[in-house]
Amino acid sequence: MSIIKNKKVLVTGGAGFIGSNIIGKLLTQNNEVVCLDNFATGKRENIANYLTNSSFKLIEGDIRDLLVCREATKDIDIVLHQAALGSVPRSVNDPLTSNAVNVGGFLNVLVAARDAGVKRIVYAASSSTYGDNEQLPKVEDHIGQPLSPYAVTKYVNELYASVFARVYGMELIGLRYFNVFGPRQDPDGAYAAVIPLFVKSLINGVPPKINGDGSFSRDFTYVANVVQANERAATVHTKEAINTVYNVACGSRVSLNELVASIKELLTEYQPEVSAIIPEYGPERVGDVPHSLASIEKAKTLLGYCPSHQFHDGLKEAIGWYRDFFIMRD
Repeated sequence: MSIIKNKKVLVTGGAGFIGSNIIGKLLTQNNEVVCLDNFATGKRENIANYLTNSSFKLIEGDIRDLLVCREATKDIDIVLHQAALGSVPRSVNDPLTSNAVNVGGFLNVLVAARDAGVKRIVYAASSSTYGDNEQLPKVEDHIGQPLSPYAVTKYVNELYASVFARVYGMELIGLRYFNVFGPRQDPDGAYAAVIPLFVKSLINGVPPKINGDGSFSRDFTYVANVVQANERAATVHTKEAINTVYNVACGSRVSLNELVASIKELLTEYQPEVSAIIPEYGPERVGDVPHSLASIEKAKTLLGYCPSHQFHDGLKEAIGWYRDFFIMRD
């Protein structure tokens, strides 16, 4: 497997769920890692174990500050840009802040990296870019109209990346993440992702709340697959693999009803009473895409990407982490 080693790597949003998982892998491979985070959504506990590592440096700052971005990109070999304000509902409620962080912040990172001589940037794109395109599976070259401010911001990132590649000769690769889940994903935030939210509800004996009738489906992607994709994108050298975007997913989909059933099955081993809990159903969320399924052929062919965890394998690992998380907290 192509891995990042003996490099100085900047991970923006490194205290977040995905960023901290990436950092953990990088530090096992003789890299120096700089983490840039303002802790708006990132958690200090996610990087607590790295603070004593001499190969790790934390810069507490905001990507909306160009000077901070310049400090963070100094002497860096590779940038793995994970910093963003996620969540479709958050962007619907506050499009100005989502745009300032996801677009303005991304542009600051690009400018700072350009001026620092950083050639390779891998950035977190999003499956939300497919918008109202109903084609399944989703193929990179066919997108639709965005359905939320968040989707607009992530598509603008792709446009800026394309321009910086053409105008400044930089190497930029976007990874369109599909519903990532796994250890360190926050179950408590106002915009918590669906898997930790459902797990939290069931562990607490509360019926999980499903938006819609539960038939909406997603290509749920375990975080280890995302870490792999970042490493492969950061180290690929073939010309056709660079300055483009890739789907990062498993290439299979699970409905929300099936998701709840799978979580209940795994939790029942520890809490038999969970099996009797019935979900509650409510209105669909504004901006939600009904179905999401990725073609991962492009990533397989050009990056050598192959999911190490299919949905049920990843869910089993994630459930174990969440049980330990809630037990320790209680």
